[in-house]
Amino acid sequence: MTEAVVQDVVVVGGGAAGLSGALALGRFRRSVLVVDDGSPRNAPAGHVHNYLTSEGLPPAELYATGRAEIARYGVPILDGRVTAARRLPDDADGARFAVELADGQTVRARRLLIATGLADELPAVAGLAERWGRDVLHCPYCHGWEARDQAVGVLATGPTATHLALLFRQLTDDVVVFTHTGPPLPDDQAEQLAARGVTVVAGEVTALELSDDRLTGVRLGSGEVVARQALVVSPRFHARVGLVADLGLPTSDFVVAGQVLGSHVTADATGATEVPGVWVAGNAADPQATVIVAAAAGLKAATALNADLIAEETDQAVAALRARTGADTGARTDADAVDAETARHWDALYQRRDRVWSGRANPHLVDVAGPLPAGTALDLGCGEGGDAIWLAGRGWRVTAVDVSATALERAAAEAATAGMASRIDFRRHDLTRTFPDGMFDLVSAQFLQSPLEFPRAEVLRAAARAVAPGGRLLIVEHGEVPPSSRLAHPDRRFPTPEETLAELDLDPDGWHTERLDAPRRDVTGPDGQPATLVDHLVLVRRR
Repeated sequence: MTEAVVQDVVVVGGGAAGLSGALALGRFRRSVLVVDDGSPRNAPAGHVHNYLTSEGLPPAELYATGRAEIARYGVPILDGRVTAARRLPDDADGARFAVELADGQTVRARRLLIATGLADELPAVAGLAERWGRDVLHCPYCHGWEARDQAVGVLATGPTATHLALLFRQLTDDVVVFTHTGPPLPDDQAEQLAARGVTVVAGEVTALELSDDRLTGVRLGSGEVVARQALVVSPRFHARVGLVADLGLPTSDFVVAGQVLGSHVTADATGATEVPGVWVAGNAADPQATVIVAAAAGLKAATALNADLIAEETDQAVAALRARTGADTGARTDADAVDAETARHWDALYQRRDRVWSGRANPHLVDVAGPLPAGTALDLGCGEGGDAIWLAGRGWRVTAVDVSATALERAAAEAATAGMASRIDFRRHDLTRTFPDGMFDLVSAQFLQSPLEFPRAEVLRAAARAVAPGGRLLIVEHGEVPPSSRLAHPDRRFPTPEETLAELDLDPDGWHTERLDAPRRDVTGPDGQPATLVDHLVLVRRR
């Protein structure tokens, strides 16, 4: 069954991060649905610590309180397990995502907040998993106080053993490091442990010893038992995002001291992922986050997500206002900023036919921008809007400019039909006189070649100046005269990609050249015969 209502936000995961984000969104009068399967990572732990005003609270009680708090703002919780999430191809009713549940339900949302946490992979030591969260510990800030003055062991499985041992040494005089399967201790670390009175025991640990449901010792492969009351381990951990793999959420290795300890979802400081409309918060993004840090990340992601929704709604309201007030294309232009002869030339070109271009995005733009995370884009010479609409459909916010009012009118109509009007700002510019303000993650200059007098090099340099740090400039131009026109233009020559790059006059310390090539593409000529065109492509990235 598919839920007809489109939620502003579906939150996947009802732990500290998910509930905190849902609370902030609910207080902003957003329609929010939390889906939670009731398996928080810290369920085995007895208490939550270092959470101001909730110190020592059992995790289940913390989450029950959080559920009650979000309910006060009309946010429901659906107890269930998400099995898949996917992007929707058509968001005419505002829905960009479908979230499928194990019971067969499907809910739709404009945005997603993923707060599914981590799955811990514990060392294969007999009896260890059963004691996890009780007297087998991993975080000194979460459990250290409770292990004070006890006999503590640290199981070395990676590069953090010395660091953990020194932290627990602050809480007890009796700390032992078991080398187990960890790498050999560097000389400086061995010296640090000796200086603090931490004993190092060689050999692999095979089992835990228990008595009256309490840890009493650690058994080595030799048979020796070392008395211990608590054991500290560093598990490997993996972001629980298999359920949303269809979204294409990128993950990256979590590396400590040169060793991979697990994986996490790649996101920016607000939790925004490379998938437009999807945020992540908590341990899924930050494996080291404690409960209070995860809750703060949920709030931070919610505020960024809400701002994104407001921007979209404002764009839609502006488009609706223009339609109601009879505004023409909505394209902005500066008075006296367009040369009349230039405008007449390009308007005449577009007025000869109902459609000049195919409406499809330029293939080289698709090739370059397809793998990129969505951001802000500037489309120079947008024509009838094919490139701008394609970018907008993949989550980009696009500023699209052209000198032809006819082309802009057609582009705006096509964007409205495609449901992309709110994501594209059409502006009328004669690039020989004015250039759009702002900085952009992608500046696309597709075939800025004109039979009229045109300061091509100056315009391309202005395009480079409009690229934001980390952003890219893509220039695609004709590389040779089309076969059908060679008799009329036998001596016409176009700049090579290397010559175009030289004309940009870029600081080599501030720019990286990603592509300089002359790709070929097959087309159909005006006489219906197949032909091959050569293009020149320059792709540079600002460092």
